[in-house]
Amino acid sequence: MTRTMAILLALLVTLPAPVAAKTFTPPEGCTLFMTVQARACRVSSHYKCVQDPAGDQWRADFDQEGVYFLSRIDAEAQWIESYDLYPTTRQSLDANPNDPASFSELLTTGTDTFAFGLTKDDGSRTRVSGFDTLTGTTVTIDGIALKETQFEFTETDLSGTITRQSRGREYIHPDWRLFFAGPSEWDGGTGEYVPIDGSPRMFFFPGEPGFAATEPLYECDAILSSFPVPAQQFFPQPAKAATP
Repeated sequence: MTRTMAILLALLVTLPAPVAAKTFTPPEGCTLFMTVQARACRVSSHYKCVQDPAGDQWRADFDQEGVYFLSRIDAEAQWIESYDLYPTTRQSLDANPNDPASFSELLTTGTDTFAFGLTKDDGSRTRVSGFDTLTGTTVTIDGIALKETQFEFTETDLSGTITRQSRGREYIHPDWRLFFAGPSEWDGGTGEYVPIDGSPRMFFFPGEPGFAATEPLYECDAILSSFPVPAQQFFPQPAKAATP
């Protein structure tokens, strides 16, 4: 575990989710640069830490009860490590992927394929394969121009059994090198797809009201009254910061 992660877990995980702070303060050495309010009762804090490799960035996700998910990506938007909280489970990208996810290739050619492995801290391993393609459409949300993508991915265990798969749309910001969730369909291994939409609704930057907020604003009552969907499924790519 990195020094940054140890500090962050000490800061967040020691507090029960229902009493999480109303504003997010990143750990020492880290700078919060954006807060994103999204559909599906989620607000995300995006920040960077000087201790990490250049281009890495973190995201902390909050629902009505507090923080529930953390992730770190690199400059190519590969999901280097993620933490599901309560209980805490870490999942990390395996070394030497067969086909690394590449944000640069997506921007340059319009399509990026990927194939890589993931390992959880309990030793369980999975394989992920899929693609992202630019649709050619630009979508403006809260004054921010985002490029729309189409994606599909499948995650299997080592025996080939599907553990989850998804297809749909996402959004990217080329300069921020970030994925944001969009309308999609999820199958958690049952063979049935469920529609979800975690699209961003509002962006907040330093000095603006709403920056560093941890209380989600959109569709919380609708989520609580609908079918149960695991929180991390609002970030469709398991190796990217799509913002299941």
